[in-house]
Amino acid sequence: MPEREIHPGWGESPWTIDFAPARQEPPREADYVVVGGGFAGLAAAAWLRKLAPDRQVVLLEAGRLGAGASGRTGGIALAETAAGDFPGLGDVLGGFRKILGDLEVDGELALPGAWEIGRMDARKNSSIDWNDSGRLRAVREVEGGTVDPGKLVGGLGRAASREGATIVEDCTVEELEWGERPRLVVRRRGNGGIEKVSAGKILLATNALSLDLTSPADGVHPRLTLAATTEPIEEERLRAAGLAGRKPFYTVDLPYLWGRVMADNSVLWGAGLVSARDERHLETVRVDDAEARGMFAALEKRVRGLHPALAEVRFARRWGGPILFRDSWRPIFDWHPQARKARNGIVLGAFAGHGVALTSYLAKWAAEALVAGRSLPAWAKV
Repeated sequence: MPEREIHPGWGESPWTIDFAPARQEPPREADYVVVGGGFAGLAAAAWLRKLAPDRQVVLLEAGRLGAGASGRTGGIALAETAAGDFPGLGDVLGGFRKILGDLEVDGELALPGAWEIGRMDARKNSSIDWNDSGRLRAVREVEGGTVDPGKLVGGLGRAASREGATIVEDCTVEELEWGERPRLVVRRRGNGGIEKVSAGKILLATNALSLDLTSPADGVHPRLTLAATTEPIEEERLRAAGLAGRKPFYTVDLPYLWGRVMADNSVLWGAGLVSARDERHLETVRVDDAEARGMFAALEKRVRGLHPALAEVRFARRWGGPILFRDSWRPIFDWHPQARKARNGIVLGAFAGHGVALTSYLAKWAAEALVAGRSLPAWAKV
């Protein structure tokens, strides 16, 4: 297995990706080119081949599959966008479950629901009762659950490969030349050579990375979100802290906090956002810089103060992952500004932390738009 890590400054997430495609060179041309080897790109590549089995589908990933947001997420699956539900969005979690079944992917999906926690209007008999700048308790249960992101990336990678998509790692798209038949200017890591790939249609699924390619409108903000896992905690202490039900949780007010119990009884906690001096270059951020170290220290102190059962917890792993916000909190799912007339290039991203299920769900929609002309949703336009 090749080393999966390409952002050593971002720390190591707890997930293991057990799939690596055979090394291949990018072809000179393809019917469909997907840029980005995360949840969205891999799911789209698989669905493009399902919908158009006689067409060539190529996925280009600048590093390794899952090295961006998909392999660094906390794995909390939610039913709506960060801005809520929208007309025509449909059943995201039901669709996500069906997609995984159709593609024969085992991502350890569990949907017990999720807790929204806050300081007002608590539910009766809330199992969560924490001290956090006031009393923090569950205020609402929503549809949701968890996945193992490493297994999801690996499963989607195997599905795309099995369906016949060509997956090329270590292949950076440096420029797009739009036209009736666009071309991608690519560079392979290791040989330094520039090549061009002619594409019929393109899906850009790089999210917070490669904003120069996706050309989103103003009002998008890439950040590195921080997360840490504790050492395994005894079941009795989990129960005392209100976590025995294993529902993921997130706060509905500030300061923001989210988390979940892991399979080994460790607990994953997330809070804090770090920006780069140049927002388009998140790879320059390091989780061992002073700002990030201070945020991790504050998070760990905060967790230990939530409940006596958590007072002695020790933290085993700290890492960061890229996340993209939009001022409206709506995802971007629209034709690229330079591809609107020809309808040959789609941009998908800006999930603001709600992308675990939504990415695969919208990736299938994107494949249907590229192959069969399905309309894109008005609420996700640039």
